[in-house]
Amino acid sequence: MRDGKHVAVILDIDVYEEMLEQIEGIEDLEYLEKVRQKTTEFRSLDNFLQEYSPNV
Repeated sequence: MRDGKHVAVILDIDVYEEMLEQIEGIEDLEYLEKVRQKTTEFRSLDNFLQEYSPNV
């Protein structure tokens, strides 16, 4: 404790890794929600292929 507040914790590595996975999942869901709110634009395959230029 520092200044009466907790500043560290000891966790089993498996618990810690599970927490990280859950945080990543939450971040993924938040990103998905942002993407879903954007307007989706569609174009024909022919138009896409005309603009597409892979760097291969």
